[in-house]
Amino acid sequence: MDPTQCDMCWYYDYDEEYDEYFCRMDLDEDDVWRIRTSPSGQCPYFRQGDDYTLARRQ
Repeated sequence: MDPTQCDMCWYYDYDEEYDEYFCRMDLDEDDVWRIRTSPSGQCPYFRQGDDYTLARRQ
């Protein structure tokens, strides 16, 4: 999985309490393993969000 893909994802969010970014999708270990070992390496939950759509969500 391309780590820069997460930066543009709708589900990638910032947690002020922990001061870090995280994925809001509820992924278990099996899901993460499937994504990392898939030939395409693409996250099936990826949803494109640009700066404007992400700002509207806040």
